[in-house]
Amino acid sequence: MRNTLKLAAALAALTLPAALAAETPIDPARLNETVQTMTRDWFQGRAPGTVGEERTVGYLIGRFEALGLEPGGPDGSWVQQVPLLHTRLGAPQQLELATPQGAMPLRLGTDVYLSTLRNEDVARVANAPLVFVGHGVAAPERGWDDFKGVDLKGKVAVFLINDPDFAAAKGEAVAGKFGGRAMTYYGRWTYKFEEAARRGAVAALIVHDADGVGYGWNVITSPGGENYGLVAKDGKQTSLALQGWLSLEQSGRLFGTAGLELARLRKAARTAKFRPVEMKGVTLSAAIPATHDVIASHNVLARLPGTTRADETVMFGAHWDAYGEGKPDAQGRIYRAGANDDALGVAALLEIARGMKAGPAPQRSVVFAAWTAEERGLLGSEAYALSPVWPLDKTVANLTIDVMQTAGRAKDVVLIGKGQSSLEDDLAATAAKQGRTVTVESLPERGLFYRADHFSFAKRGVPVLLMMGLAGASDLEQGGRAAGQAWIDDYTGRCYHQACDAWDASWNLAGAIQDIEVMRDIGTDLANSARWPEWKAGSEFAGLRKKGN
Repeated sequence: MRNTLKLAAALAALTLPAALAAETPIDPARLNETVQTMTRDWFQGRAPGTVGEERTVGYLIGRFEALGLEPGGPDGSWVQQVPLLHTRLGAPQQLELATPQGAMPLRLGTDVYLSTLRNEDVARVANAPLVFVGHGVAAPERGWDDFKGVDLKGKVAVFLINDPDFAAAKGEAVAGKFGGRAMTYYGRWTYKFEEAARRGAVAALIVHDADGVGYGWNVITSPGGENYGLVAKDGKQTSLALQGWLSLEQSGRLFGTAGLELARLRKAARTAKFRPVEMKGVTLSAAIPATHDVIASHNVLARLPGTTRADETVMFGAHWDAYGEGKPDAQGRIYRAGANDDALGVAALLEIARGMKAGPAPQRSVVFAAWTAEERGLLGSEAYALSPVWPLDKTVANLTIDVMQTAGRAKDVVLIGKGQSSLEDDLAATAAKQGRTVTVESLPERGLFYRADHFSFAKRGVPVLLMMGLAGASDLEQGGRAAGQAWIDDYTGRCYHQACDAWDASWNLAGAIQDIEVMRDIGTDLANSARWPEWKAGSEFAGLRKKGN
């Protein structure tokens, strides 16, 4: 790996002028150059644990070194090791449901999407009964328990995506209990798999619903049976031999064979009286070969040390990983290199670092984190939060950049996670200085607040702010909100997690630069003050950190 790192560092030096200018404006040419470099085929789509990772890590180290930053990792290094369990399912030897109406073979990738997070040669489930658990929510603070003590050991838990009140009609008792259309963490697929494992299920399946999850079947299947998880220090593994999704069409057929009506069960699952429903006579059997190995991935961490409050940290973050190699698209491209998701975020991180290094030294230390394995479940940031290099109780805030709109200047900035922390007040005040207003995310049901690396810090009490262009239609100066929505529809419909998420000469980064400036200015202000952001009283994270630290 050492030789590859040297080559990548050399490439980093070649893509930048020898002497960095001291001006602080965010430079669109630098943003474009960084994205173009990180999406070259040489980086192979930046998948964790590959030669593409080695080259990416070396490149980023070279960039941070060229800026004059210090290593921010453990023991004075640039990287934090993140051991990952990497698995991939092969062609099934067996994959079928036994039903009262006979055997129902399942087509992997069409009827069902599956992966595993166990280090076994065959992902095996033998005649496991299916149990419908509604939304699978156990929330005592909200007076809600979908499980009612039903034993799931050795069974297959079948879930609905999102929260119990996601589809509630006006007047239903549950309406608003989980934030209405705004998703809570209970609505996320990650929570549902975790809850199934906590209860000893052998497999977990979620009924796919594009409205409820926020993306189509093509995004669900894009990892191609590949999965990643953190390697547990105690060696324990999840109870789930398989986890995944049922297509909406297949779900309807499945429930019908058990004499159940999915639409009626959806409605029942919106009541606190709901109890799990055994799908009588339906069992799952599967035997799917799996490859598994432990790979050494890496977070890249750079630090700008503070002067008078150096033990306190303001953190900026973006993820360097993308989806690596996949099937050729219509243009023959095989690398899913994530130009916007999130090479552009990393480019923003580097530009903020450049500007802050060029200015006066901050009072508080500033850490710039390029995370691994965000696309695999926020694993790099989670690994850091489990073993922080810089104490979380002294981490003032985490500011994360992930996917930016590339359609031009906007009259507003979109807020993700309304009602969470005082950082949203900083967002409003900073945007106002640009002559912009704040628009609350238009699609809170997609749960974006729980889908980016900042969440690893939020659930441990660190106030966070996320900038993500997918949260709602920006009110663009050219074309208004309709143009903003058209950009989202095009990106999510065609390119999200696909090979066509590539750099394009038609990008207009003026709006992205507005948003980068907002994040930079909020972080710079925090880095030069004694102020601590606070959680708002209604946040589920309020109380995790003592006021005033």
